[in-house]
Amino acid sequence: MEKIPNRKEIINRRALVLAISEIAERHAPSSFEFRRDTLKLLKKNLDAGNKVVEKRFLQSNKGRAMMYAQCFLVDQIIRSIFDIATQHVYPLSNPTPEEKLSLVAVGGYGRGELAPYSDVDLLFLFPYKQTSWCEQVIEFVLYMLWDLGLKVGHSTRNVNECIRLAKKDTTIQTAILEARYLWGDQEMFKEMYRKYMKEVVAGHSRDFIDAKLEERKERHERFGNSRYVVEPNIKEGKGGLRDLQTLFWIAKFLHGTTDISKLVELGVFTEKERRKFTKASNFLRSVRCHLHYLTRRPEERITFDVQPELAKRLQYKDHAGTKGVERFMKHYFLVAKDVGDLTRIFCASLEAEQQKMSRLPIPRLGLGKRKLKGYIVESGRINVSDDDDFKKDPIKMLEMFHLAQEKGLDVHPNALRLIRQDLRLVNRSLRSDLKANELFLEMMTSRKDPETTLRRLNEAGVFGRFIPDFGRVVAQMQHDMYHVYTVDEHTIRAIGIISQIEAGALAEDHPLSHKIMPKIVSRNVLYCAVLIHDIAKGRGGDHSILGAEVAEKLCPRLGLSPSETETVAWLVRYHLTFSGFAFKRDISDPKTVEDFVEIVQSPERLRLLLVLTVADIRAVGPNVWNGWKGQLLRELYYVAENALTGGHVSEGRTERAKHCQNELREQLTGWKKNDVERHIGRFYQSYWIATSNEDRVVHAELMRAADKDGSLFTVEAKSDPFRAITEVIVYTADHPGLFSRITGAMSVSGANIVDAKIHTTTDGMALDTFYIQDSEGQAYDQRGRMKKLRQAIEDTLQGVRKPHLEIVDRRESSLPSRTEVFTVQPSVILDNKASNTHTVIEVRGRDRPGLLANLTRTLFNLSLSISSAHIATYGERAVDVFYVKDSFGLKITNKVKLANIEKKLLVALSEDMAPKRKAAKSKKQQTAEADGQ
Repeated sequence: MEKIPNRKEIINRRALVLAISEIAERHAPSSFEFRRDTLKLLKKNLDAGNKVVEKRFLQSNKGRAMMYAQCFLVDQIIRSIFDIATQHVYPLSNPTPEEKLSLVAVGGYGRGELAPYSDVDLLFLFPYKQTSWCEQVIEFVLYMLWDLGLKVGHSTRNVNECIRLAKKDTTIQTAILEARYLWGDQEMFKEMYRKYMKEVVAGHSRDFIDAKLEERKERHERFGNSRYVVEPNIKEGKGGLRDLQTLFWIAKFLHGTTDISKLVELGVFTEKERRKFTKASNFLRSVRCHLHYLTRRPEERITFDVQPELAKRLQYKDHAGTKGVERFMKHYFLVAKDVGDLTRIFCASLEAEQQKMSRLPIPRLGLGKRKLKGYIVESGRINVSDDDDFKKDPIKMLEMFHLAQEKGLDVHPNALRLIRQDLRLVNRSLRSDLKANELFLEMMTSRKDPETTLRRLNEAGVFGRFIPDFGRVVAQMQHDMYHVYTVDEHTIRAIGIISQIEAGALAEDHPLSHKIMPKIVSRNVLYCAVLIHDIAKGRGGDHSILGAEVAEKLCPRLGLSPSETETVAWLVRYHLTFSGFAFKRDISDPKTVEDFVEIVQSPERLRLLLVLTVADIRAVGPNVWNGWKGQLLRELYYVAENALTGGHVSEGRTERAKHCQNELREQLTGWKKNDVERHIGRFYQSYWIATSNEDRVVHAELMRAADKDGSLFTVEAKSDPFRAITEVIVYTADHPGLFSRITGAMSVSGANIVDAKIHTTTDGMALDTFYIQDSEGQAYDQRGRMKKLRQAIEDTLQGVRKPHLEIVDRRESSLPSRTEVFTVQPSVILDNKASNTHTVIEVRGRDRPGLLANLTRTLFNLSLSISSAHIATYGERAVDVFYVKDSFGLKITNKVKLANIEKKLLVALSEDMAPKRKAAKSKKQQTAEADGQ
C-alpha cells in the first residue's frame, strides 16, 4: 500500500485505543453500556475518517490515493474491534494452541484498494477446528462491523480448508491470491500463504490463466460484449476495472508481482505501455470513486443521470459542437480501448512465456507455424515475419487484415502491438496510395464478415488513422437514451447488418431488404454510404449535410466514380428521409408520396435508401427495431416504387376511390345490394384512399354487427406479432374530444400509441383505428390487458374515469423518470405544404406517460379535428405528428390562429419539461375544469 500522508488526520488509533480503555474502566466489558459507548466511539471515528478521505479525494481527484486511504481507515477500525474482543470482552489468560485467530483481508480489500461503498471481504483463519472462543470473537467482530454500517463479506476456515477449496474453486483461489495479513496471529497467515504458493500456485499457472481468461470472456458476454455501450459498467464491463484486475491476478500468479514496473523489467510491457496502464488504472479508479460518492452506494454503472455530474466533477467543459459529458464519455471509451490493447499485449506475452516453459507448443488447433504470402500463420493467427515489416512497408498494416479476412484468420497480438507502436506510419502518403484504398474498400465490401474485420481495424487504431474523418467519431457518444452505442461502433454494426441482409441471414426480419439487395447495381455505393452516414456527428452542424461534403472528398479516394460519389453523397444527405416520411407522415396522403418521390427520383436510389435506413435503425440498439417500423417502411417503399415506375401519385383520386368501392362490392358477397350501397355511402372519399381493402372488409363487418345489435360502443382488437403491433378499432358515436379521451384511456392503461387513423361517417359515427404497443415495443396482447383497456375506454367515454387527472396524479406521485435527466427543447412546426387537404403539425418534446393525451386534449380545446396521428419515440425524445383540420373541415391558414396553436402546444410541452415543479391544482378545481370540457 502506498504511503498515506497525515494518517492521524484520518484516524488516530492510539487515541482510539486509549478512549476504549477509558470506557472499559467505566463499564464492565460484558455490559450493554460498554458495547453501546464503544460502538458510538467507533462510529464517530469512522464517520470523521470518511469525511476526511472524501474531502481529500474531491480536492485531488486521485482515486488510487482515496482507495488506499479508505482501506487504511477500515483497517484501523477492524483492528480496534478485534483488540476489543480479544483484550476486553473475551480475554484469554492461558490460550491453548487451538485458540488462535488471524484476520485476513481478501479480494479488493486484500489488494489494499477499497472504493467508498465497496464490500469489506474478510477471512477468519483458525488453526485446526473452530473453538467456542473463536466463534465468540468472530461473532463480536462481525456484529460490530454490521452495526457500523459496513457491508462485510466473510468466510471462516482453517489453513487446510483454504488450500483444499482453493484447488477446487477459482474464485477462492483468486481471493487468497490477494490475501493480506490484517491482524491477529501472523504466523498462521504466513503458514497458509506458504502452503498456498507451494500447493496451489506452483505448476498450475496454465490452468489458472485459462480459467481467468474464460471467466473474462463470459463476463464480457454477460455485459453486452462491447466496451462501447453508452451506459457502461465500470467494474464488470469490457475494458473496465475487472479487466485490469484480471491482468494483476495473472501477473501475480505467474510472476509473483503486481508491480507494473517489474513487468516492464520482465519484458511484458514497454515503458510507454506501462504509462498507459497506469493512466488507465488511475482514471478508472477516480471515476469509480466519484460514482460511489455521487450515488452514495456501490453503484458501478455510469448511467445517464450521473454522467453530467461526473463530467462536471472531472472538469470536462462544453466545447463547440460537443458537450462536456460527451467529451468525458469519449475519454472513458478511449481508456476502455487502451485496456483492451493492454490485455491483448499481456496475453501475447503469456503465450510466449508458456511456450518457453513447455517442451511442446500450445497452439489452439495443434497446427505449427506456416508461411503465407510473406506472413507467418501460427495457431490460426497471422503475424509478421519480422518486427520491422510495417516500418519497411506500411501498406502491410492493411494487407495483413485483408489476408486475415480472406483466409478466415485471427490477427496475432504481437502484430497488433507492433501496429499500435507504428501507427504514425498511417499518414497522408499511405492514405493516397491506390493499392491501400483498394484493400480497404475490398475489406469493407467483402462477403466474408466485414464487421469483424472493420472492428479489428478500429481496435488496432488503423481505421481512424486511415480514414481521419472516421477517427473523429471513434468513441464518440451522444448523450441521449436512443443511441445505445458510440458512433464508430454503430457504424461498424450497420455495415455488419448490410452484410447479413445480403447473405440472407436476416431474410425473416427484413424480407423486402433481402429481396431487393440483388437488384442494387453498386454494392460499393451502399457500403460507403453506411460508412459515412454518421461520420460528421459532433461537428456542430447538420451531420447529414456535413457528411455529404465528406463523401464528396472521401469516395474518389476510395476509387468510386463521379456518379457513384454523387449517389453516396445524396444517400448521406438524405439518410434520415425514408424514416422521417414513414414514421411521421401519413402515407395514405398522396402529397406525402409526391414529396418523397420528388426527393428520391429513381428506383435505384429508393432501393439503396431503404436498405441504408433499415441498417441504420437496426444498428442503433438491440430493442430499437420492431416489425411495425418495418411495415411502415415497406408501405412507403411500395407506393413510392409504384409512382417511380409509372403509377400515379395524386392524379385520379376520385377514380381510385371508385376502384376501392368496387373492390369492396366484390368482397361483401353475403350482403344485400342495398346494404352494400348504404355502407359505401356512409364514408367520405378520404376513407377509401387511406385504407386497405382488407381493412375495409373488417370495418364493414364490424359496423354491420354493431348496428344490428344496437351497440353504442364497439372495440375490436387483433395482434400481429411479426409487426409487433396490436390494432384496436373503436366504433362509436362521434363527439368533440373523442380522440383525446381514447388516447387518455390508453395512456393510463399502459398502452403506447404509435399510429392512429380517424374516420367519421356521414351519419355521425366515428371509426377510429389505433396501433398500440406495450412498454417494450411489442404487441399489446398479454392476457387480460385488452379486457382492461376496453373497460378503460368505455368508462372514459361514459365519464366514469377522467384519464388526464389520473395521469397528473401518477406523475406527481411517481419516482423521477430517467428521461428527466435530459433537456429536450420543445418545438412545434406547422406545415401547410405537406398535405393538400390538411395542416400538418409536428410536435417535439421530452417523452413521458400521457404526453399524447395531453397534446390531443390541447388540440381539442383549439377546436381542431384530428384525421391521423403518427407517434415516434427516440429514447427520451417524442416526435408526434398530427394531420388536422379546423371546425369547418378546412386547412388552418389564418396566421393569428396558427400562432395561437403553436403557443398552446408549446405551453403543453413546457409543462411537461418540469412536471413536478408546479403545485398541483386541487381535485375540486381539476374536476370542475374537466366537467367544463
